[in-house]
Amino acid sequence: MSNGESLRERGQHNPSPAAKTGFDERRVTAWIGTALVVQGKVISAQDLTIDGKVEGTIDLGDHGLTIGAGAEIKADLVAKTIMISGAVTGNVTATDRVDLRATGSVDGDIVAPRFAMAEGAVIRGRVDANRKSATAGNAEKTAGSGGKG
Repeated sequence: MSNGESLRERGQHNPSPAAKTGFDERRVTAWIGTALVVQGKVISAQDLTIDGKVEGTIDLGDHGLTIGAGAEIKADLVAKTIMISGAVTGNVTATDRVDLRATGSVDGDIVAPRFAMAEGAVIRGRVDANRKSATAGNAEKTAGSGGKG
């Protein structure tokens, strides 16, 4: 019994530095794993890595989004930086940059001030890499008005 109390007490009052570091490290980037399917709106106040399936919208504001090689995304994406290695169906808007890797594909429009595309990547849509068009207000005007309003 005293052994159980000491374990409980140690866990509540004196977590080991190794356990604390591991916990903090996991909280730096959120993760949607391969076995997870999300339907709806994903909003995150931290960087996010997606290896599973998402249908809906993904809005990370001023944070980074990584789409893993096995991910299947049917959503509009909004983030500061977006790296795509999986399949995305939807529009992609970044305020800093979009990096489309060799295994990545986008079926939709891409708007970002900086854009990189690896050999083997696929885009079915248009790319607007004009530095001025990727600000939040201009990106909405471009998407909503077809370019002229």
